[in-house]
Amino acid sequence: MTVASRLESLRAHMQSLKLDAIWVPRADEFLGEYVPIHNERLAYLTGFTGSAGVCVVTMDAAILFVDGRYTLQAASQCPEPLFEHQHIIETPPEVLLRDRLSKNQVVGVDARCLSFQSFTRIEQTLGENGISLTAMAENAVDLIWTDRPEASVNSIILLDEAVTGASSIQKRTAMTQSLKEANADAVLLTQLDSIAWALNIRGDDVPHLPVLLAYAIMTREGDFTLFTDTHKLVDGLADHVGPGFSVLPIDQFDAYLKGLSNTCARLLFDPQTCHAHSPLICRDQGIELIAQNDPAEQPKACKNAIEVAGIRRAHVRDGVALCRFLAWLDGEVASGQAHDEGSVSDRLEAFRRELPELKDLSFSTISAAGPNAAMAHYSHTNGVPSPLILNSVYLVDSGGQYLDGTTDVTRTIAIGEPSDRQKEMFTRVLKGHIALSSARFPRGTAGNQLDVLARQFLWEIGKDYDHGTGHGVGCYLSVHEGPQRIGKTPGPTAALRPGMVVSNEPGYYEAGAYGIRCENLLVVVETDTPMLAFEPLTLAPFDRRLILVSLLSETEKQWIDDYHAQVREQIGGKLQGEEKAWLQSMTAPLAA
Repeated sequence: MTVASRLESLRAHMQSLKLDAIWVPRADEFLGEYVPIHNERLAYLTGFTGSAGVCVVTMDAAILFVDGRYTLQAASQCPEPLFEHQHIIETPPEVLLRDRLSKNQVVGVDARCLSFQSFTRIEQTLGENGISLTAMAENAVDLIWTDRPEASVNSIILLDEAVTGASSIQKRTAMTQSLKEANADAVLLTQLDSIAWALNIRGDDVPHLPVLLAYAIMTREGDFTLFTDTHKLVDGLADHVGPGFSVLPIDQFDAYLKGLSNTCARLLFDPQTCHAHSPLICRDQGIELIAQNDPAEQPKACKNAIEVAGIRRAHVRDGVALCRFLAWLDGEVASGQAHDEGSVSDRLEAFRRELPELKDLSFSTISAAGPNAAMAHYSHTNGVPSPLILNSVYLVDSGGQYLDGTTDVTRTIAIGEPSDRQKEMFTRVLKGHIALSSARFPRGTAGNQLDVLARQFLWEIGKDYDHGTGHGVGCYLSVHEGPQRIGKTPGPTAALRPGMVVSNEPGYYEAGAYGIRCENLLVVVETDTPMLAFEPLTLAPFDRRLILVSLLSETEKQWIDDYHAQVREQIGGKLQGEEKAWLQSMTAPLAA
């Protein structure tokens, strides 16, 4: 079927269902950042392969909403006149539908693919004009997807306490505290990484995210019922998880919820991360809903000592692979070998794949040359990869998944001789990186209170960057983990606590010219004072050819030399020959 015929087939279902519009988000029923191929409904319907977007289909229009990252891609993959294009922030889909549709018309959506918070907001907005939002019994795209890929049936992985540092019983006990404080009888869990963390298991159902597709209910006593594809279970799972654990097929979840009112009067759920479908069922059964953060979120974010030790080991081996790649790239440039964004990305992945401990990449590598690097979330797979440009800079943002840790690192690399302007802007970004990494702060400090440290040297000259400075990172889980983050977010955000891992990634982007970003992962640590601090986890040199030493203070120069000495000490013994010589040169003291 062509895209046009898919749209017409969808409209035929709209007529039979008496719907005036259908809302098709990129998200699936688990609302994760990554979507398995069999749930890529937006891509199937429209041909748009970006990581975020919504298509609203009416009887006479197909309107694709994306943000600024995907404006060009959407226009290319979903051309007019078949599609109309809108900016999802400037013109939210619910606002457009409210203004275009008429009173008593109906918009259909799969409530499994919208958060409860989003469903409520859309319902309220449409209701301003007397328009109804209805939860469809079946996903309309599934009804027309005749060649839909099969879901993964790979077995789950049991993680030993030697890696996790805590048993499932200990973790569930910590989670029950939130239920008791809220006087809730049970919690509805739909975040895949929370379920995997609580049970000390991992899966292979989602690209880059080692989880299994599942839902769960946990009582205030810690009893845990998992709903998943039972073909993925392995011997020893019940003993691994401990008492109070049971498993049911995921297709029995709705029926289970319809009978939950017999044992649960008050149900806790996270309206931001939980889809709307299940809470709506519970509400219809007379269960009182308690909107509160996922009770696994905070304890999952605060890594214990064993997890932090494992994360450090993961960064050592990942640093070896990255340094080997950087040494190789310098050699290729020096010898005049031609490469493009795709070939160098593949080579970096190959270095990581040589590590027997690697399980997967932690996200699709951002490999961006010249002007492409000015797009912070650029993907070379969305078109023809561009060649590396001589006398410019190349940006590569990448990471790996290991049993004992998740990595995420960005380095900006000189290709030939960078300009003085590029050196200045790189150095200002690096100065902000150093200021944040060096911060000392009292308990209770949130990431938005520290964000200015990373931006101050750009602000001095009237510049800034349009993304957050840092995000939380899981332990062999999601490379983007909450609740911790560092950004301009107004209002209260989660306090940074010991054991939290967060990225430090200020940047600068000159539209149509180049992009710069310096990213390390940091762990929050206690000090011998009442203050908390950061310690770097990432081990890879910053490109000294891009550093304008005259812009650095003595303290900043010392920080760079100390950091590079740490990289040299931990990585150098694992490299040989030219690779080792490259590292020695790149990490030499700035005065050398």
